[in-house]
Amino acid sequence: MKCYQCAKKGLDTEAVVICIICGMGLCMDHLFREELLVTDIIDWGLGGEKIEYPRTLPRFICEDCKVAIEQRKRG
Repeated sequence: MKCYQCAKKGLDTEAVVICIICGMGLCMDHLFREELLVTDIIDWGLGGEKIEYPRTLPRFICEDCKVAIEQRKRG
């Protein structure tokens, strides 16, 4: 698979990841890596306790999806 962003510029670059949101193939120059927190809520019967685990989940996304996600954070 080729990098979609490079292909639009006429370049022939191999994709190394696929955007987890839209499925676009991306090379190292066009990917964005985000770390997602892994959390649980344990219900002890008198209320919940939120636990955040130390290890995160990697998520690779394209620039278009990154911009779309960040617009929610601004509002």
